[in-house]
Amino acid sequence: MPYLIPTRTPLTPEQVEQSFDYLLALQTGGGTYAAGRVEATPELAFTLLRLAEDIIWPVTAVDGEAADLCADSLALDEVGCVLLSALRDWARDSATTAVPGIARSIIRFVENVIPDPDDHGDTRATLEAMREEHLALAHAAHSAPSAHRVHPVRTKSGALGGRSSTDVRGVPA
Repeated sequence: MPYLIPTRTPLTPEQVEQSFDYLLALQTGGGTYAAGRVEATPELAFTLLRLAEDIIWPVTAVDGEAADLCADSLALDEVGCVLLSALRDWARDSATTAVPGIARSIIRFVENVIPDPDDHGDTRATLEAMREEHLALAHAAHSAPSAHRVHPVRTKSGALGGRSSTDVRGVPA
């Protein structure tokens, strides 16, 4: 079953900052360290969920137009759908307790799936690079006079680009 990302406006620069502040605090010093720096609120849970969608979905989703589809591609697509569905349910059912879990899921995904831009194996550097990319997208989306929906897409090379509010299968989000 496909995971459809609902139509939405992009994260604001403030939401990007708050989300990555929490991720970096958690990655650096654990839950107690993060709790002392960023409050786990229901708003943060949903902001982290949106960030998880922006990070996980482009990496795991199958491009319906790809010619080289295989069983592994379809399995990865389903794993991404299951993970994002579970995170969405968690955020909906218990937003404040979901904050550290969603954040840990993002960190684990980044550690194990997203290549380190400097090839040092440093998750913090990867998160910081992603923060800068997401901030640039947020500033661009929210400073344009006719701000429109732009969702980050990670290409096979790991770079972020933008896509409209249509999922990778061409289905409106």
